[in-house]
Amino acid sequence: MFVMDLDAIFGKESVMLVLSRKPGQEIRIDEQISVVVLGISGDRVKLGFRAPREVSVRRGELNVEDESRYQVAWATIGGR
Repeated sequence: MFVMDLDAIFGKESVMLVLSRKPGQEIRIDEQISVVVLGISGDRVKLGFRAPREVSVRRGELNVEDESRYQVAWATIGGR
């Protein structure tokens, strides 16, 4: 386990917990959110997220405006 102080990077009080996981292993956040390592191929890691519908989960490079657009598109095709 490794804890990293991110204040210099993000400019606010943040801490990052760095863990190693193998495919099939899970990380729990509170009691409502879990992250599962689905697979590893080369330099890519496939993750699965289980969270309540009201919790926003998005890729880090997407901003809030993009998220709203994707939610509308996802709802249109029958997503959550």
